[in-house]
Amino acid sequence: MPRPADQRAGAAHAAVVLAAMLAGGSAGAQDAPRVLSPKVAEAVAYEHGEGVRKDPRKAAELYCEAARAGDTDAMFNLGWMYANGRGVTRDDALAAFFFGRAAREGHAQAREMLKFVDGGRPVYPECMLPPAPDATAEAAAKPAALIDAEAYADLPPDKRRIAEAVVKAAPQFGIDPRLALAIVAAESNFRPDARSDKDARGLMQLISATAARFNVMNRFDIEDNLQGGLSYLRWLLAYYQGRVSLAVAAYNAGEGAVDRYKGIPPYPETRAYVQRVQHLFGEEWHPYDPRVADSSTIVGRASDDE
Repeated sequence: MPRPADQRAGAAHAAVVLAAMLAGGSAGAQDAPRVLSPKVAEAVAYEHGEGVRKDPRKAAELYCEAARAGDTDAMFNLGWMYANGRGVTRDDALAAFFFGRAAREGHAQAREMLKFVDGGRPVYPECMLPPAPDATAEAAAKPAALIDAEAYADLPPDKRRIAEAVVKAAPQFGIDPRLALAIVAAESNFRPDARSDKDARGLMQLISATAARFNVMNRFDIEDNLQGGLSYLRWLLAYYQGRVSLAVAAYNAGEGAVDRYKGIPPYPETRAYVQRVQHLFGEEWHPYDPRVADSSTIVGRASDDE
């Protein structure tokens, strides 16, 4: 039997959801008629039992598959399911994730619904990870870039998929996937929900200032976090003219500290961090784009035995 406190909490949540509905935030009630994608239309049918046997779990799977492909209606509807406990366990953090992703893509109702859910607990839904590769297809034609991830082949499946996402994203920023993997391994051990005591967040452990600098909206979002972290790493490589040890030290301690000490700062954490990344990457020099940043004044003067 529900306890009185549970009943009051449930009533309070119902009141919040009702307020959101009155504000226009109900699944299927958008500002203007919307044409749903076939995948979302199928999910709606399973969610409500329209022409098929009602199956909320199947609906959630279909919504998430469509959300992973960028469908904002799927994001909103899945957020709605979690916000209301409709066929799934109610989870405000998951609701906030999906509403937030949809809102970022311009979904007005999702933006409104964010006011009514508590997204304080960082989450990244399992179903939003890239799908695990088919073993047969991978054996038949493995993308060349995945060769760089061979050292990470013993990771559990969820982290292996993260590693593959890193390998895919890194070349878009002119970054060797091996260096990107080394940074992610050292920063978060491939955990998109990682959070430090200094409030660095996500895979590449971005602090709020770095996130703002590189236009990251959600530091716990895999794509956003990689975009910000890889953009910063690309900038650092250009700033230190491809000197990996300096770029990596600056990623950990900030370029201000590296420039002030004219080399790797004498911080035990930073020195251990640089050693670990260099051990994983194995190179001291990395190609860079000189158009990305003017070079640091210390380049050429930093000693080789910092």
